[in-house]
Amino acid sequence: MTSSNTQGRGQAVKSAARTTQNETLTAAGRAGFVARGVVYVLIGALALQIALSSSDGESADRQGALAQVAEQPFGKVMLWAMVVGFASMALWRGARAVLTRGSQRKAGSRVLDGGRAVFYAFVCWTTAVYAAGGGQGSSGNAQSQDWTASVLKLSYGQVLVGAGGCLLTGIGVVLAVRAAMRSFLKQLDTGSMSHRTKQVVTALGVGGGVARGVVFAAAGIFVLVAAVRFDPDEAKGVDATLRSFTQTPVGPWLLVAVAIGLILFGVFSFASARWRRL
Repeated sequence: MTSSNTQGRGQAVKSAARTTQNETLTAAGRAGFVARGVVYVLIGALALQIALSSSDGESADRQGALAQVAEQPFGKVMLWAMVVGFASMALWRGARAVLTRGSQRKAGSRVLDGGRAVFYAFVCWTTAVYAAGGGQGSSGNAQSQDWTASVLKLSYGQVLVGAGGCLLTGIGVVLAVRAAMRSFLKQLDTGSMSHRTKQVVTALGVGGGVARGVVFAAAGIFVLVAAVRFDPDEAKGVDATLRSFTQTPVGPWLLVAVAIGLILFGVFSFASARWRRL
């Protein structure tokens, strides 16, 4: 009887620990989606400002978004809140990659989550450096060109840059196609939504996801061009990629459409924080 009671208490402790772990990771994931939403809304708003104004304004990328946050009342507090959010996203993605509760998930999905965890850890670090007064450093466009130039100097560097461009373009295409096919709905608790809410969230996910995919694909094409021409100056960051949309035959209106799409994706991230199955 004593042994049975001891085992029962042990199982109860383990169950409570698992519940606490799940609740912690769920809260981390939701905080991460909120932080992602803030960045995308700000990037979209900055891109829209560039499209509708003759002035350059802030950079329409993560650096520009951080600058916008810093200029607001309590901006420093908001920046550190975003640091916590990105750290939470890195924690949640990392947990999905390694914890046993996802043992049935495919290895590819685990690898993707691991890569995303590394990415958000980097975003968390750079945001923390900026919040601590370390400055933004070089622009995203300059960083892309510097990295491309460094790789091109390596043996088979041109092949590596070309492969990176193809990979980035492929990721963009996949993101856009999956958004258009509404694959994201499988990850949302649509059963708890009203019919109208589901329609709105679906529109946000489709419009926002396609726009995000277009930006990734366009950036990848620029990297690929840099490889073909062996010219690192052809590589572009998010800001320069968005600005390139104004040079199309339709003028600034393509950038307007993409900017609105990025804002929609930001709002969709807020919806994900509420209804995503974590």
